[in-house]
Parts: sequence; structure tokens; C-alpha cells
Amino acid sequence: MISEKMVGLVKGSSVIRAMFEEGKQLAHKFGAENVYDFSLGNPNVAPPEAVEDAIVDIVRNEEPLSLHGYMNNAGYEDVRATIAKSLNERFDTGFDENNIIMTVGAASGMNVIFKTLLDPGDEVITFAPYFGEYRNYVLNYDGILVEISPNTVDFQPKLDEFEEKITLKTKCVIVNSPNNPTGVVYSEETIKRLSAILEKKQAEYGTSIYLISDEPYRELVYGDVEVPYITKYYRNTIVGYSYSKSLSLPGERIGYLVIPSEVDDYKDVFSAASVATRILGYVNAPSLMQKVVARCVNERTDISYYERNRTTLYEGLVKLGFTCQKPEGAFYLFMKTPTEDDKVFVAAAKKYNILVVPGSSFGCKGYVRIAYCVAYETIVNALPGFEKLAREMKLI
Repeated sequence: MISEKMVGLVKGSSVIRAMFEEGKQLAHKFGAENVYDFSLGNPNVAPPEAVEDAIVDIVRNEEPLSLHGYMNNAGYEDVRATIAKSLNERFDTGFDENNIIMTVGAASGMNVIFKTLLDPGDEVITFAPYFGEYRNYVLNYDGILVEISPNTVDFQPKLDEFEEKITLKTKCVIVNSPNNPTGVVYSEETIKRLSAILEKKQAEYGTSIYLISDEPYRELVYGDVEVPYITKYYRNTIVGYSYSKSLSLPGERIGYLVIPSEVDDYKDVFSAASVATRILGYVNAPSLMQKVVARCVNERTDISYYERNRTTLYEGLVKLGFTCQKPEGAFYLFMKTPTEDDKVFVAAAKKYNILVVPGSSFGCKGYVRIAYCVAYETIVNALPGFEKLAREMKLI
């Protein structure tokens, strides 16, 4: 008999993954070229050539027992030092290897830091719309996820509501920018106001409130948009990063946490997070991929492909009468549904073999997420189906 907690989690399993599996079934039935699956944020741009070159060189030339063996739970010291140096050069920070913990992707980083910080009943605040797995990550450690309702005007956080919902039990706040699912980048003004609120509340309650900045999409921004590096604005910030998107390596599960020396109880937090990687069963981040990302620390995937997809999809949908939030980053487009119930719209889209994810899965009803990290031809070929959908919804 599985645990009671898992019974509920199985029933509420990821809508995104369910849509992805449904897409495979439809592709088998109608042919992959006739199914337009926008459900999963799975990069379709190949990793930079430097990644493959690094893999081959490291495997061929490094001593196997050393390469594939255990290391410090926080990761190789030289890899962590290389990442810290890169961050310092890019963002004018002052990190070293003792501020970096290598993780099994961003998801493990979030679990590691929540294991480190949360006691049962502690509250974690996040801003809707948000990545749905946050709820599960917090629940893993018997925390309570507190949602801030979505601001559907520009999808910047509702900071008035945020200030009202901070309590003595607030232990962490999650921000995700560029945001999944909206593609919105939180402005510097937003970050400054949010930081001021947190400083005020820490002083009022005499507690430490940690700001967890979840940043797997940091490198995927368009035009001259800048993503503020939040450790420079709020002392108690911890950053979670993943190479899944910036190097197109989602299946390799490699990322890191930044725990600045300035955070409250730094030594205890860093030591506990290092232990958490072991006791949660990760032990350490994959050894080969640690070496690879250190070699490729300043490499990036070519996001011009995503930018073309973004422009074609956004302009095509707006022309058909749909209301969309134009993404500033990531590879998602958040579209308002003509129907009050977003799940009704999702069901209607399936009639034209179009798979999108309901916004209610992200805490924002009446919208859908469209992942445009697909072949350009998929977007072009899907637009006639979106036109039929628009006609059905009486938009044109």
C-alpha cells in the first residue's frame, strides 16, 4: 500500500506530462507531422558544439576512476570555482567555490534548499502563475505554499498582496524570472520593491526570510531585456540555476545553487545544503556533466531560433484575435482563453491536434501555456488549426 501522501500526488500528477504522453499517442494515430504538441518545455535547439567536444575530450583524456568517482557532496571544487568566477565577471558579484553547490538540475536544487530551510508548517510564498511542481517541492518537507494571485495586466507580482500575506511563519519566497509560464521578466523596479518589503518584514518579525530565485531561463531573453541578478538587491537571496535550457541539456540533470556568504547563518545553511544532497539520495551532481559545464561555462544555445518562433507564433495568434502576453524571455507564450474555463479551450484545441497546457495548472485560470520550443514548421503548420479554433470561438 503506497503512502497516503503519494495517493494524492499520483491523482494530481503533472498535467504537462499527461499532455506530453497524449501527444505521443496522437502522433502514433495521425502522424507526428499532423500533431502540434506545445505541451512540454523540451528544448529543440541542439547544444553548442563545445558541449560535445568537451564530453569527448574529457572521457578520452581524464583518468576514469577519478572522473567517475565520488567527490565532495557539493561538487568538484575546481568546477564550483569556475562557475563562481564566471558569475563574478558577468554580474559583479564576489562568489567563490564556497558559495556554489552543484545540483542534479534545478529541481534537485529546490528540494535541497527546502530540505535545508523548512520545518513543518513553515510557509513559502510564490507568485501566480507559477511552475506547478513548486507545490510538491514544498509539500515534500511539510511546508505550506502560499499563492499570490496573478496580476493579469502585465504579470509583474502583486506586491501589495504579497506584503499582506507575509507572516511570522514565512520562511521562503520563490521568484521565477524569466517566468514559466508567462515569459515575463521581473523588472528591476519590481525586485527593488520586493526586496524592501522583505527587509521591512524581517525587521518587524525578527526572522530570516530567504528569497529563492529559480533561474533556469536566465539566458533565454530577447532584445535588450536584462534580468536583474537578485543577490545584489537582497542579502538573503539563494539562486537556483540549471543548464537544461541554456545548454539544451534537460536530460543530463545538471545545475547549481548559489548561497552567498552574506545570507543569515551562511555556514550552517551551506553545510546543511551539502548534507541534503546526500541524504535526499542525490549524493552528488553527475561527475562528467560537472566537468563539461565547467568547460562550457560561457557557452549558450542559439536563441535566434526561439526568437523566430516567438515572433511567428505571437503575431499569428494576435492576428487571429487571441489575446497574448508577449514573452520577454524563456520559450513560453501565455494566451488568454476566449472561454472562461481554460480546460474547455484545451479540449477544443485537441480537435485540431493542438496540445496546450491549461493556465489553471499554473494557478492562473482562463489562460493556456504554449511552449514554442518546437520546430519552426510546427508553428507554421499549426496556425491554420488555430484559425479554425478562433472561428469556433467566434474571434473572427
